[in-house]
Amino acid sequence: MRWIVTCALLLVAACGSDAKPKTPVCHGPKDCKDGTVCVENKCVQCGADADCPNGQHCDLPTNACVAKPECTQDKDCPGGKVCQANHCTACASDSECGTGGACVAGGCTKAKACTKDDECADDEDCVGGFCHKGGMHGSATSDTGCTLQTVYFGFDQAAIDQSERERLDANSACIEKSKQRSVFVVGHTDTSGTEEYNIALSERRAQAVADYLARLGTDPARLQVVPKGETEPTGLGDDKDRRVEFQWH
Repeated sequence: MRWIVTCALLLVAACGSDAKPKTPVCHGPKDCKDGTVCVENKCVQCGADADCPNGQHCDLPTNACVAKPECTQDKDCPGGKVCQANHCTACASDSECGTGGACVAGGCTKAKACTKDDECADDEDCVGGFCHKGGMHGSATSDTGCTLQTVYFGFDQAAIDQSERERLDANSACIEKSKQRSVFVVGHTDTSGTEEYNIALSERRAQAVADYLARLGTDPARLQVVPKGETEPTGLGDDKDRRVEFQWH
C-alpha cells in the first residue's frame, strides 16, 4: 500500500508546475535580463551588431558578441594585402589577387579591364574582360579567362569565414562560364595534427566548399572533393597551408 501512495505522489509531482509544456523564453525585451535581448523568443546576448560593445560584432549563427575580424574583404586591407580567414596577409601568388590580378612583393595589383588586346600592354592579352600577361594562366584559369581563387581557413577550422565567401561567389560564376568542365576541390592542412586527422580535416574543408558552391547553384556532380591533408605544403607558413584549391579537369 505504501508504494502505491508513493507512486501516486510522484505522478502528482510530474503533473505539477514543474511539468509545464515548453513555452517561449521571451516575448519582448522586457522579458530578458542581464543585458540580453529577445530574438526569436529566446534571450540571447545579441541580435545585431548594435547590441554589442565597441570592438565587437554579433555572430548571428550563435547570437554571441565576438571580436570584430580584422577584415572581411580584400579592400579592408592596406598595401595590396589580401583578406584570408578574416586576417590581412601578404599575397603569395597571382591566384590570390582575383581574375587578372598579379601578386608583386606581397601586394596585389588588380587587373585592368579591357575589351580588346589593343587596350592592354604589349606583353598582355585581353582575356575574359581583363588584361593578362602571357603565360600567367595556371590550372585554375579557365578558357574564358576567369580564375578559381584559393580560399583559406582558420586553425583547425572547416567553417567558411566571411572573408572567403566573396571569392567563392566569384568562383561559382567562373565555373558557370565553363559548363562543360568539372572541378577538383582540393583540401589541405598544416602539419599540426596527425596524418589521419589532417586528411579528415582537409576533406571537411573541401566538402564545406563544395557544399557552399552547390548552394550557389553549381551542379554537385561537377565538383570532386580531393583531400590532400598535409602532403602538399606551400612552404609559405601554416596560414597559407590551411586552404582549399581548385583545378579544372
